[in-house]
Amino acid sequence: MILLRHFKIQLFVIACMVFSHNAFGQKKTAPIRQAKWLIGSWKNQSAKTLDIETWKKLNDSIFLGRSYSLAGADTVSSEHIRLEQHSGKLYYIPTVKNQNDGKAVTFTLTSVDSKHLVFENPEHDFPQKITYTQISKDSLVAEISGIRKGKQKAIPFPMKRVK
Repeated sequence: MILLRHFKIQLFVIACMVFSHNAFGQKKTAPIRQAKWLIGSWKNQSAKTLDIETWKKLNDSIFLGRSYSLAGADTVSSEHIRLEQHSGKLYYIPTVKNQNDGKAVTFTLTSVDSKHLVFENPEHDFPQKITYTQISKDSLVAEISGIRKGKQKAIPFPMKRVK
C-alpha cells in the first residue's frame, strides 16, 4: 500500500515535470513577433513605378500596412493591409482600392520562420499566395503568385528600407 502511494507520488511528480517543460521550457513564439522585421518603410523604384510599403505596429496582435504604386504623379494602385493574430494564427488582410468591391480578402499564414512569411488563400482569383522574404536588415522581397488565366505567375517586388 505504501509502495503504491509512493509510486503514484513519483508518477505525479514526473507528469508535473513533463508538463512544465512543455508549457514553459518550449515557449512558442507568437507568429506576429516573427513578422516584426516588416515594421518600417520600404520602397522599390522600377522603370515604370515607385512602389512604397509602410508597416507600423498598432498593438501586440495587429500590424497596419499601406502599399501604393506611383507612375509619375499618378497613384496606379493602393491597398491597406492588416496583419492580425487571432488564437495563435496570423492573417494577412488586404483591402485593395477598386478590387473585390472594396472588401478585404483574408490570407492565412501557412509557413513562417525568422526570414520568411507565406500567406495563402487558394480560393482567391489572383494572387493565391503572398510571400515576404527578408534578404537583409534593409532589404526584402515581397512576392505575389498563383494561377492567373490558367498559368502559374509570380511577381516579385524587391524593396529597400527607407532610412
